[in-house]
Amino acid sequence: MKLSQYGYDFSPEMLAKYPAENRDESRLMVVNRATGTIEHRIFKEITDYFGEKDTFVFNDTRVFPARLYGNKEKTGAEIEIFLLRELNRDLRLWDVLVDPARKIRIGNKLYFGNDDLLVAEVIDNTTSRGRTLRFLFDGNYEEFKQTLFRLGETPLPRWVREQVEPEDAERYQTIFAAKEGAVAAPTAGMHFSRHLMKRMEIKGIEKAFVTLHVGLGNFRTVDVEDLSKHKMDSEQFIVPEQAASLVNATKREGHKVVAIGTTVMRTLETAVSTGGMIKPMEGWPNKFIFCPYEFSVADAMVSNFHLPYSTQLMMVAAFGGYDRIMEAYKIARQEGYRFGTYGDAMLIL
Repeated sequence: MKLSQYGYDFSPEMLAKYPAENRDESRLMVVNRATGTIEHRIFKEITDYFGEKDTFVFNDTRVFPARLYGNKEKTGAEIEIFLLRELNRDLRLWDVLVDPARKIRIGNKLYFGNDDLLVAEVIDNTTSRGRTLRFLFDGNYEEFKQTLFRLGETPLPRWVREQVEPEDAERYQTIFAAKEGAVAAPTAGMHFSRHLMKRMEIKGIEKAFVTLHVGLGNFRTVDVEDLSKHKMDSEQFIVPEQAASLVNATKREGHKVVAIGTTVMRTLETAVSTGGMIKPMEGWPNKFIFCPYEFSVADAMVSNFHLPYSTQLMMVAAFGGYDRIMEAYKIARQEGYRFGTYGDAMLIL
């Protein structure tokens, strides 16, 4: 498959700027791979398609407030920092992106907060926009982390909305977010409400949790026509023993495994061993899934409607079938589905 095959008629007006008032009341397009049929439902009706002992697999990563605003020493020029990952807890080293990058050089000091509450020194260049910072702070690690995150802002993608609002701190997060480390939310999981999770429990639908800390590489532009030459960024993931055991038991007993989002699907396909079973593991995978690809674990998946040419769209097309998914996206546009982070969802059976 080629990059150019993943374009479609897109306009920014299709993107949802705000989520549905209630998490589980987004629209849900149901695509059946076996029959080719498409249904239009409400997300909370997803339980109609599953029964006792089926297992939904969720990503329990938690988004941290990764965007900071500060000033450069001497000139006072305004700068924006996007925290990517902590490199060394004791030395308070972080990988970040900086903007404007051309003015931020090794040795520069950056100041954040009122009265320069937090100071950082640039100690290395990593990419054209990437830098390694050493934060200077009088206090213990917990005090430093609290200060850093208090100064930070919810990293809502700019293409959703330029201005972050207080409500985004809670809505740009799943209700089961537990393991801090993501700079972007696993958006398919954001449709699940506590009420819906309770209804799943009553129906006997099982839950398993894996962790994949979503990085900015998840949204990196694919700039090669030959997809086999694209390299995904590595992202930390964890498949605990409990999740592996439940998923494997579900498969052995002939029940359905449902991947909630592309991050879960990528995690399951990374951890798979013989016979479609998965094994407990952790690491930094960079698996890139696109057509043609033979999936081993999940029987169904939930995903939002993704941007043209995105790696997420490529994975969804690989699972649902390229022609079927591109036609479904055409129907979604005609039917007024909301695309993107805060948009509606698709269930592929």
